[in-house]
Amino acid sequence: MSTPLTLYYAPGTCAQAVLIALHEAGANFEAKRLNMAEAEQRSAAYLAINPKGRVPALRTPQGVLSETLALLLYVAQTHPQAKLAPLDDPYRLAHMQEFNSFLASTVHINHAHRPRAARWADDEAAHKAMQAKVPQNMRDAFTIIEQHYLGDQPWVLGDQYSVADPYLFTMAGWLKSDGVDIQEFPRVAAHFERVKARPAVQRALA
Repeated sequence: MSTPLTLYYAPGTCAQAVLIALHEAGANFEAKRLNMAEAEQRSAAYLAINPKGRVPALRTPQGVLSETLALLLYVAQTHPQAKLAPLDDPYRLAHMQEFNSFLASTVHINHAHRPRAARWADDEAAHKAMQAKVPQNMRDAFTIIEQHYLGDQPWVLGDQYSVADPYLFTMAGWLKSDGVDIQEFPRVAAHFERVKARPAVQRALA
């Protein structure tokens, strides 16, 4: 019998959030790790799966899905028993999507200007200028997360753990490589440790 879901991922990328969500959901899935150092994501075989040449991609019985934001909601909706999203509360679900959208459209882009500056310019001086700005841009974004989104509560949505938590965990893990000490943000740092301690997260990281 074939596995219903196949996740294409690479460690340390945003795909890690989807991998964690699948483990949290108790999903029946196969994880296929791509070797980014050897540009496997650009191979003809993978481009036939995801023409964007990026991870994550999730093969489902209905077809292939991509984009972390979409995959996280798909996992939550197809595994409602795991309670990984407030599916019955339109406001709280929208709030979760607001937060995840901020991670995808702002935090991820801020980070990407360091390792992927060539996406935005061909000039090496421009690359260096963009890379030099990354620490400040990440600090600005995480200040919003620290002060606006994380209160005195265990998870992004308060007492309910959701797919927003492994997504934040993944991006908080990028801070060190971007020249930012996570301890500048005590709530983010505490959240990072809480997520890391979860058994499903340990399985995903292994």
